[in-house]
Amino acid sequence: MPEPTSDAPPTTGLHHVTNICTDMDATKGFYEDVLGFHTVKMTENYDDPGTLHYYFSPTPDGEPGTTITYFEYPNSRGQPGPGASHHFAMGVEDEETLLEWREHLQAHDVRVSTVRDRTYFKSIYFSDPDGLVFELATTGPGFTVNEGVPGSAFIDPHEEEGDGE
Repeated sequence: MPEPTSDAPPTTGLHHVTNICTDMDATKGFYEDVLGFHTVKMTENYDDPGTLHYYFSPTPDGEPGTTITYFEYPNSRGQPGPGASHHFAMGVEDEETLLEWREHLQAHDVRVSTVRDRTYFKSIYFSDPDGLVFELATTGPGFTVNEGVPGSAFIDPHEEEGDGE
């Protein structure tokens, strides 16, 4: 399969993700107490002064690629749809760690799914205080499971393994 063609300049990857919450104290508590993240910055939205903008990261310094930020809009209840994120995933090393996370979340009264096999990784799902869906996903087995070059062919997830190869 040929390489994608684009004249776009290169990026370094994902820098951060910004979400909206209705209660920054509840969101801060969730990230610190449940997820074990660090609050690395408490400030205001540069484009909307007076709106809180907090930064959370699993690392104390909040390096790019590890940071999740929130704007607080107390009266902003919405519905998922076009232009909104369905969920986002954070990685864990393996299924054992995934199971440890599942137990940890349950111990903090967070409703969490059973482990789901997604062929390329295994996952659990849960929500933050405002209902934003989180996924924790294992590193492996990876995207080469059913094709040698990831993205080189359409893979029908409903076919039995080995069919259509």
